[in-house]
Amino acid sequence: MRLFKTPNINFMKYRFIALAFSAAVILAGILNLAFGQGFKFGVDFRGGTLLRILFAQPTSVGAVRQDLRAIGLGEASIQEIEKGGREFQIRTQLPKAEGEADLELEAHEIMANRVIETLASEENAIDRERGLKDLNAIDEKSLAFLLEPVIPEESAAAAEKIARFRKDQGLIRSLDEVERLGLAAEAVAELREKTYLGSLAVLSRETVGPQVGADLRKKATLATIWALVGMLAYITLRFKVAYGVAAILTLAHDVLFTLAVFSFSSRELNLPVVAAVLTIVGFSINDTIVIFDRVRDNLKILRRSPFASILNRSLNEMLSRSIITSGTLFLTVMALFLFGGEVINDFAFTMLVGVIIGSYSTIYLSCPIVLAWQRVFKTQKTPGKK
Repeated sequence: MRLFKTPNINFMKYRFIALAFSAAVILAGILNLAFGQGFKFGVDFRGGTLLRILFAQPTSVGAVRQDLRAIGLGEASIQEIEKGGREFQIRTQLPKAEGEADLELEAHEIMANRVIETLASEENAIDRERGLKDLNAIDEKSLAFLLEPVIPEESAAAAEKIARFRKDQGLIRSLDEVERLGLAAEAVAELREKTYLGSLAVLSRETVGPQVGADLRKKATLATIWALVGMLAYITLRFKVAYGVAAILTLAHDVLFTLAVFSFSSRELNLPVVAAVLTIVGFSINDTIVIFDRVRDNLKILRRSPFASILNRSLNEMLSRSIITSGTLFLTVMALFLFGGEVINDFAFTMLVGVIIGSYSTIYLSCPIVLAWQRVFKTQKTPGKK
């Protein structure tokens, strides 16, 4: 399938314009990181707690923030998920006191419990004072611990069933709903005695300690660097050093360009975003290798042609293939971005940017870098092993 019969675009003619454009965007991203808003690190990297909460009655972001301000968390990130004002995503981080060691994971878990108790209805305060647990808010591990005395071998499975039901259906409004999950009679009786049904449901809960967050930042950076090094070694062995250098510089450009755009988006940098960046690296190198393969074939056929002409011809011959491949991926990721929901939105946004930039850099940067290498070092056109 070909979109163009005989394209004849002089891509090499625009290489300096493309280089200037890329340099400007990347420089703007660096300046933003150094002097502007920079990256907003998510819970994965800076530690803290991420709660997804469903209220029984509609409320507002302002009302939620007002309640959290009472416990010193008025600066928490609060995002409304459902337009009806019932579902919210709350990101909190305890400040680190000067001179203190990193806060332990337990401190963040205590903070999460305080957030839940603060947002819960005052009507539930009496039940909490009696020592009862909120079945709509209790985490899966604590629920399993609660059921262990009566069903020691099935407590974990029972807790998982209840947590899954709560995530799928939202608020548990009656213990009869729990009974229909097929739990043992002893477990249901224990829940009736030691739990109550609060006014909000915790749909998900993630807690990351600051030390873990710092370790994840380091590993995410190393993963990206080693991916680039591996690509450099592969391309160098398969083609020549010039092609390997061009590929690694193109990939580095894709990563830096994508992160530069991401830094201006006010989105949080988290592990799914890192996964998207690594996916972009794999997509871009695949497109680049296809172009380099065609360049190598044309070098054998067009021995007397100028190297720039061979590069242009190779790019034109693969233009339909590149557009179809990139376009298919773009439409798929666009569907994820528009309809995939909040959880995958940052990943999809990063992929959208990366697909566009990866296609652009393969055409306007990878081949021009090979051309520049050939002119600077006066290397032979004919490819081969080193």
